[in-house]
Amino acid sequence: MFTGIIESLGEITEIEKDGENYHFTIESEISKELKIDQSVAHNGVCLTVIEKTEKKHIVTAIHETVQKTNMGSLKVGNLLNLERCLKIGGRLDGHMVQGHVDDTIKCVKIEEENGSWRYYFKGENIDPKLLVNKGSVCINGVSLTIAKTSDKDFEVAIIPYTYENTNFKDLKVNDFINIEYDILGKYILKNLRT
Repeated sequence: MFTGIIESLGEITEIEKDGENYHFTIESEISKELKIDQSVAHNGVCLTVIEKTEKKHIVTAIHETVQKTNMGSLKVGNLLNLERCLKIGGRLDGHMVQGHVDDTIKCVKIEEENGSWRYYFKGENIDPKLLVNKGSVCINGVSLTIAKTSDKDFEVAIIPYTYENTNFKDLKVNDFINIEYDILGKYILKNLRT
Protein backbone atom coordinates (compact mmCIF):
# COMPACT_ATOMS: atom_id res chain seq x y z
CA MET A 1 0.00 0.00 0.00
CA PHE A 2 1.25 3.48 -0.92
CA THR A 3 0.17 7.10 -0.48
CA GLY A 4 0.96 8.69 -3.84
CA ILE A 5 3.51 11.04 -2.25
CA ILE A 6 6.71 10.66 -4.29
CA GLU A 7 9.94 10.17 -2.35
CA SER A 8 12.47 10.32 -5.13
CA LEU A 9 13.01 10.29 -8.86
CA GLY A 10 14.87 7.34 -10.34
CA GLU A 11 16.62 7.24 -13.72
CA ILE A 12 16.44 4.12 -15.85
CA THR A 13 20.04 3.16 -16.68
CA GLU A 14 19.40 -0.21 -18.34
CA ILE A 15 16.47 -2.21 -19.73
CA GLU A 16 16.87 -5.92 -20.43
CA LYS A 17 14.14 -7.84 -22.23
CA ASP A 18 13.84 -11.48 -21.12
CA GLY A 19 11.08 -13.26 -23.03
CA GLU A 20 8.01 -11.12 -22.35
CA ASN A 21 9.49 -9.66 -19.15
CA TYR A 22 11.43 -6.42 -18.77
CA HIS A 23 14.20 -5.99 -16.17
CA PHE A 24 14.73 -2.32 -15.28
CA THR A 25 17.90 -1.04 -13.61
CA ILE A 26 17.16 2.22 -11.81
CA GLU A 27 19.56 4.66 -10.18
CA SER A 28 18.10 6.75 -7.36
CA GLU A 29 18.81 8.34 -4.00
CA ILE A 30 16.71 5.69 -2.22
CA SER A 31 18.21 2.63 -3.97
CA LYS A 32 20.82 2.18 -1.20
CA GLU A 33 18.02 1.99 1.42
CA LEU A 34 15.99 -0.66 -0.40
CA LYS A 35 15.98 -4.37 0.41
CA ILE A 36 15.63 -7.41 -1.84
CA ASP A 37 11.94 -8.48 -2.02
CA GLN A 38 10.72 -4.99 -1.06
CA SER A 39 7.73 -3.47 -2.89
CA VAL A 40 8.35 -0.07 -4.46
CA ALA A 41 5.99 1.97 -6.64
CA HIS A 42 7.60 2.93 -9.97
CA ASN A 43 5.36 5.45 -11.78
CA GLY A 44 2.59 4.00 -9.63
CA VAL A 45 3.37 0.38 -10.52
CA CYS A 46 4.12 -1.85 -7.53
CA LEU A 47 7.29 -3.79 -8.43
CA THR A 48 9.54 -6.03 -6.33
CA VAL A 49 13.24 -5.24 -5.87
CA ILE A 50 15.17 -8.32 -7.11
CA GLU A 51 18.75 -6.96 -6.93
CA LYS A 52 20.44 -3.85 -5.54
CA THR A 53 23.74 -2.04 -5.13
CA GLU A 54 24.60 1.19 -3.30
CA LYS A 55 23.26 3.38 -6.11
CA LYS A 56 20.95 1.17 -8.18
CA HIS A 57 18.21 -1.42 -7.92
CA ILE A 58 16.60 -3.82 -10.38
CA VAL A 59 12.91 -4.67 -10.75
CA THR A 60 11.04 -6.90 -13.20
CA ALA A 61 7.82 -6.06 -15.03
CA ILE A 62 6.06 -9.20 -16.28
CA HIS A 63 3.92 -9.35 -19.45
CA GLU A 64 0.67 -8.51 -17.60
CA THR A 65 2.28 -5.40 -16.09
CA VAL A 66 3.77 -4.31 -19.42
CA GLN A 67 0.36 -4.69 -21.11
CA LYS A 68 -1.56 -2.70 -18.44
CA THR A 69 0.95 0.11 -17.81
CA ASN A 70 3.34 2.42 -19.63
CA MET A 71 6.37 0.35 -18.50
CA GLY A 72 6.83 -1.17 -21.98
CA SER A 73 7.24 2.25 -23.60
CA LEU A 74 9.97 3.47 -21.22
CA LYS A 75 13.52 4.07 -22.42
CA VAL A 76 16.96 4.40 -20.85
CA GLY A 77 17.23 7.91 -19.38
CA ASN A 78 13.54 8.20 -18.49
CA LEU A 79 12.75 9.35 -14.96
CA LEU A 80 10.40 7.34 -12.73
CA ASN A 81 8.43 8.53 -9.72
CA LEU A 82 9.46 6.30 -6.78
CA GLU A 83 7.71 5.62 -3.48
CA ARG A 84 8.36 2.99 -0.84
CA CYS A 85 5.37 1.33 0.79
CA LEU A 86 3.35 3.04 3.51
CA LYS A 87 4.59 2.66 7.08
CA ILE A 88 1.84 1.77 9.51
CA GLY A 89 1.60 4.57 12.05
CA GLY A 90 2.78 7.21 9.59
CA ARG A 91 0.80 10.09 8.16
CA LEU A 92 -1.30 9.43 5.05
CA ASP A 93 -0.57 12.65 3.14
CA GLY A 94 -1.98 11.51 -0.23
CA HIS A 95 -4.62 8.79 -0.46
CA MET A 96 -4.67 4.99 -0.30
CA VAL A 97 -2.85 3.76 -3.43
CA GLN A 98 -2.32 0.05 -4.14
CA GLY A 99 0.25 0.29 -6.91
CA HIS A 100 -2.13 -1.74 -9.11
CA VAL A 101 -2.51 0.37 -12.25
CA ASP A 102 -5.96 0.22 -13.84
CA ASP A 103 -5.00 1.44 -17.31
CA THR A 104 -3.02 3.90 -19.38
CA ILE A 105 -4.50 7.10 -20.79
CA LYS A 106 -3.16 9.90 -22.94
CA CYS A 107 -2.10 13.40 -21.91
CA VAL A 108 -3.83 15.62 -24.49
CA LYS A 109 -2.98 19.13 -23.30
CA ILE A 110 -0.68 20.94 -20.87
CA GLU A 111 -1.18 24.56 -19.85
CA GLU A 112 1.19 26.70 -17.79
CA GLU A 113 -0.87 28.88 -15.44
CA ASN A 114 1.47 31.57 -14.15
CA GLY A 115 3.40 29.35 -11.76
CA SER A 116 1.27 26.20 -11.76
CA TRP A 117 0.29 23.74 -14.49
CA ARG A 118 -2.91 22.11 -15.69
CA TYR A 119 -2.76 18.67 -17.33
CA TYR A 120 -5.62 17.29 -19.43
CA PHE A 121 -6.16 13.56 -19.95
CA LYS A 122 -8.52 11.84 -22.37
CA GLY A 123 -9.30 8.30 -23.46
CA GLU A 124 -12.01 5.86 -24.44
CA ASN A 125 -10.95 3.64 -21.52
CA ILE A 126 -11.53 6.32 -18.84
CA ASP A 127 -14.18 5.19 -16.36
CA PRO A 128 -16.12 8.40 -15.58
CA LYS A 129 -17.95 6.71 -12.69
CA LEU A 130 -14.65 6.48 -10.82
CA LEU A 131 -13.68 10.13 -11.32
CA VAL A 132 -15.35 12.85 -9.27
CA ASN A 133 -14.61 16.56 -9.03
CA LYS A 134 -12.27 17.18 -6.09
CA GLY A 135 -11.81 13.42 -5.68
CA SER A 136 -8.50 11.54 -5.69
CA VAL A 137 -6.73 9.88 -8.59
CA CYS A 138 -3.23 8.45 -8.93
CA ILE A 139 -1.29 9.47 -12.07
CA ASN A 140 2.15 7.88 -12.60
CA GLY A 141 2.18 7.16 -8.87
CA VAL A 142 1.31 10.73 -7.81
CA SER A 143 -1.75 11.30 -5.64
CA LEU A 144 -3.68 14.18 -7.20
CA THR A 145 -6.99 15.96 -6.82
CA ILE A 146 -9.24 16.01 -9.87
CA ALA A 147 -9.91 19.62 -10.89
CA LYS A 148 -12.62 18.87 -13.45
CA THR A 149 -14.09 15.79 -15.12
CA SER A 150 -16.52 14.77 -17.86
CA ASP A 151 -17.44 11.46 -19.55
CA LYS A 152 -14.25 11.12 -21.62
CA ASP A 153 -11.69 13.40 -20.00
CA PHE A 154 -10.48 15.01 -16.80
CA GLU A 155 -7.90 17.51 -15.65
CA VAL A 156 -5.60 18.02 -12.69
CA ALA A 157 -3.73 21.08 -11.45
CA ILE A 158 -0.08 20.72 -10.46
CA ILE A 159 1.67 22.95 -7.92
CA PRO A 160 5.32 23.96 -8.49
CA TYR A 161 6.64 21.54 -5.83
CA THR A 162 4.98 18.55 -7.50
CA TYR A 163 6.12 19.72 -10.93
CA GLU A 164 9.77 19.99 -9.83
CA ASN A 165 9.92 16.81 -7.73
CA THR A 166 8.12 14.33 -10.01
CA ASN A 167 8.37 13.36 -13.66
CA PHE A 168 5.45 15.67 -14.53
CA LYS A 169 8.08 18.17 -15.73
CA ASP A 170 9.05 15.66 -18.46
CA LEU A 171 5.49 14.72 -19.45
CA LYS A 172 4.53 15.77 -22.98
CA VAL A 173 1.31 15.92 -24.96
CA ASN A 174 0.51 12.44 -26.41
CA ASP A 175 2.47 10.63 -23.67
CA PHE A 176 0.62 7.76 -22.02
CA ILE A 177 0.42 7.76 -18.24
CA ASN A 178 -0.54 5.16 -15.65
CA ILE A 179 -3.86 5.74 -13.91
CA GLU A 180 -5.08 4.09 -10.71
CA TYR A 181 -8.59 5.02 -9.62
CA ASP A 182 -9.38 5.57 -5.95
CA ILE A 183 -9.75 2.12 -4.32
CA LEU A 184 -12.73 3.25 -2.21
CA GLY A 185 -14.58 4.30 -5.34
CA LYS A 186 -13.81 0.96 -7.01
CA TYR A 187 -15.23 -1.04 -4.09
CA ILE A 188 -18.35 1.12 -3.86
CA LEU A 189 -18.98 0.87 -7.61
CA LYS A 190 -18.48 -2.92 -7.56
CA ASN A 191 -21.03 -3.32 -4.75
CA LEU A 192 -23.55 -1.10 -6.52
CA ARG A 193 -23.23 -3.19 -9.71
CA THR A 194 -23.91 -6.51 -7.93
